[in-house]
Amino acid sequence: MLAMLAFAGNSILCRLALKETSIDPASFTGLRLLSGALALWLIVRLRRPNSAGSGNWISAFALFAYAAAFSVAYVKLTAATGALLLFGAVQISMIGYGISRGERLRLLQWLGLGLATIGLLVLLLPGLSAPPLDAALMMLLSGVAWGVYSVRGRGAGDATRVTAGNFMRALPFAALFVALSWQSTPLDTLGAVYAMVSGALASGAGYALWYAVLPLLATSNAATVQLSVPVITALGGVMLLSERLTFSLTLASITLLCGIAMVILNNQRTS
Repeated sequence: MLAMLAFAGNSILCRLALKETSIDPASFTGLRLLSGALALWLIVRLRRPNSAGSGNWISAFALFAYAAAFSVAYVKLTAATGALLLFGAVQISMIGYGISRGERLRLLQWLGLGLATIGLLVLLLPGLSAPPLDAALMMLLSGVAWGVYSVRGRGAGDATRVTAGNFMRALPFAALFVALSWQSTPLDTLGAVYAMVSGALASGAGYALWYAVLPLLATSNAATVQLSVPVITALGGVMLLSERLTFSLTLASITLLCGIAMVILNNQRTS
């Protein structure tokens, strides 16, 4: 539960910072990755100083692309919409990768994948409550980047140590992003605090906690518990950001999450 709250917290903190403070997406991304790298480095040194795994540059770039597109998208998206687009893109891209590698889906799984895709399309349909297309596409890109990062991270050694190494390697990309987006205005202090909390706690400590508890969970439980993240984010957006749950968002959420659940649960039964 704490890990899922941390994952949802990334969306809440990013949206809060970009909505309520004057921090820009590049600065938020840079501070988030820096504080996350420091937190993960400390956790690795305290827990498993000699474990295997160090990360690599391709995964680090995918991590940076996820974080950068995530921040840029949240300038215009609500917390709930952003989380749903992100989660949907991550899961669908990973499922699509599995299909491309020869994994076979049963009929119910194909129906679930179709249902999930319809959920995304419902959310993006033009209308009064449709999110801005450029921001929505940016969040979908963020989700695909995280899907790539997740696929590349399978079997790469100690997950926490690998993530720490990738966070470190992502810092040069983040520094270039900040330099190219440089603004002469002073850095917003509160926005910087939100970014560092997102990096150190919601990202660094959240990922470490998730990887620590993951071996203790049944595979099906580990997969399906992540379905709670968009729901937690939506509730957090309503309570903390005064966001409104629209009918199209609710319909898209139910359709998308049910579709992905059908794929995941049927996959576990097949295995």
